[in-house]
Amino acid sequence: MSYSLQTISPEDKRFNQKMDTLLQAEGIRRDGHLDYSCGLFDDDYNLVATGSSYGNTLRCLAVSSSHRGEGLMNQVVSHLCERLMEKGHMHIFLYTKVKNMRIFSDLGFYEIARVEDTLVFMENRRNGFSSFLSSLEKTDGESACIVMNANPFTKGHRYLIEKAASENEHVHLFLLSEEAGPIPFAVRKRLVTEGIRDLKNVVFHESGPYMISSATFPSYFLPDGDTAIEAHAILDLAIFSRIAEHLNITSRYAGSEKTSRVTGLYNTVMARELPKYGIKFVEVQRLKNEGETVSASTVRQAIHDNCLDKVLPMLPKVTAAFFKSPESEQVRANICAMADPRHY
Repeated sequence: MSYSLQTISPEDKRFNQKMDTLLQAEGIRRDGHLDYSCGLFDDDYNLVATGSSYGNTLRCLAVSSSHRGEGLMNQVVSHLCERLMEKGHMHIFLYTKVKNMRIFSDLGFYEIARVEDTLVFMENRRNGFSSFLSSLEKTDGESACIVMNANPFTKGHRYLIEKAASENEHVHLFLLSEEAGPIPFAVRKRLVTEGIRDLKNVVFHESGPYMISSATFPSYFLPDGDTAIEAHAILDLAIFSRIAEHLNITSRYAGSEKTSRVTGLYNTVMARELPKYGIKFVEVQRLKNEGETVSASTVRQAIHDNCLDKVLPMLPKVTAAFFKSPESEQVRANICAMADPRHY
């Protein structure tokens, strides 16, 4: 039997229904983060295999149970990879169920980490993760770690970094480098690096593709929101444990969280999982300004409401100067365009 490979447009309701039906039959829900989808159709236009991508990740990959063993997944993955490489994405990642890992190993993907019985995170480079580890600047002796988004960098972030720096000989600060919010990474990096320049025992790192953001984590394997958040955290920490071993990180600091369910649950998982890797979790009570908790979400909301002056006391000089300058016009427009600037 011959098959034709076709793009599935988001506007094509009929083909999207076929894709949803095939995914559901394989125990997968369509991911909310997709920027391209395709399918293999038989002569009667039955969808027999499908796959999608988001950024440089492959996702929502499925083959009809009645057509397994025909090499259809190979065709879908090859097409998706060729398309991503044409767009400049040479380093490609995918998530798959543990039971399907061998299929993708045979297609040239290598395991980075897994959540047992749930999912595997893989890449198309044999030494991708080890090369990333080798690129990280190391320090002598034990050290602490902070991972942050800083969207934008506030006095609360600075307070957390200062505390870790005062209690440890070295602090490795990882800034999430994915473009997942209203403030470009280049801007966030500049504000953070300039804002901590005086803290000589803090080593700055870009997170690269190995610290997974909530925007790219695949929840389509998982039955509900909390399960997805927990699995995300467990997978992220499995990867982090290898980074920690390489850098001799023995503690990880994070701010306390009472308003965000996602961050609060993430902290709960860190408190439970990190000690299993010999890493201490240190939860620091958030900085307050005149009784109000300093947070990036509060700052974004104020900018959204054209009330920047209200939150200037929450911002380090470098961040305040940026938002008061014409340079921030596009960033402020991005925030103002958000439906929910507190959560994204």
